[in-house]
Amino acid sequence: MISSLARDPYQELGVSRTASADEIRKAFRKLAKENHPDTNPGNKAAEERFKRVSAAFDIVGDAEKRKKFDAGEIDADGRERFSGGPWGPGQGPGGFGGQGGRGGGFRTESYEGVDLGDILGEMFGGGRQGGRPGGMGGGFGGFSQRGADVRAKIEIDLEDAIKGGKQRIAFSDGRAIDITIPKGAQDGQTLRLKGQGQQGRSAPGDAFIEIAIRPHPVFRQEGGALVMDVPVTFYDAVLGGKVEAPTPDGPVTLTVPKGANSGSRLRLKGRGLADGKGHRGDLFARLVVVLPDSPDAALEAFAEEQRAKRPYDPKRR
Repeated sequence: MISSLARDPYQELGVSRTASADEIRKAFRKLAKENHPDTNPGNKAAEERFKRVSAAFDIVGDAEKRKKFDAGEIDADGRERFSGGPWGPGQGPGGFGGQGGRGGGFRTESYEGVDLGDILGEMFGGGRQGGRPGGMGGGFGGFSQRGADVRAKIEIDLEDAIKGGKQRIAFSDGRAIDITIPKGAQDGQTLRLKGQGQQGRSAPGDAFIEIAIRPHPVFRQEGGALVMDVPVTFYDAVLGGKVEAPTPDGPVTLTVPKGANSGSRLRLKGRGLADGKGHRGDLFARLVVVLPDSPDAALEAFAEEQRAKRPYDPKRR
């Protein structure tokens, strides 16, 4: 308990005297998070405010103490109220209301299963040492026991995003670790590597790795589908035929239907992108009709003949 910090604990927490246990807990969590020294480094006013709300919660966050405070048996610092005696009003043989000197450090008390140290640990990731939240060590000089988190970015190939795999990443401190890319990894997804951050006094922080998928020379993403362009000859487009096409899983043979046009799409089921559960979507092959590189006299003569006999307007298709 911090002596002589709290005024009326209900006022410090901004709650009424009839507030429920849950309301008191929520009020403390909000104020502690706003004023915690780790959130406000060097801000003495915030640190003092944090001490006061912690001391207030130490009183009304404990069922027995709250009952005594409401009955006027203890004051806002947790000291027993005496009408008089050899130590004077409000004093006991322990120096703080006869409690055997327990006021020398910050205590964590339990209120119906709610522990002040656990609450602070949840919010700030601190361990507990000696019964004090975050290893405070009898004072407020060492709030952060957990090491700092680190962040990094890694680029992966589309195939690794679909199938998963292993990648090695190097940190600025010289460490290099292998990370597992999950199946169905998404561009912009962040992986959390617990305990791979900077070392702290009680525990290391975490590493957060952002995934970026490299642009692919063949495949592109359109919405949730994977699309590629597949060139076909004029002859296969007119007569139909077989062409080889790439997929993330290796080459396959496509059947080009007769009379295929540029822009026609063939669907390859289950050959596309994967979702977070590893389920594969579809790959679409967009046909692109390509004429011969060198002039073909026979083809030109055929085209001249067909243009004269069977003219058509492609805009109307």
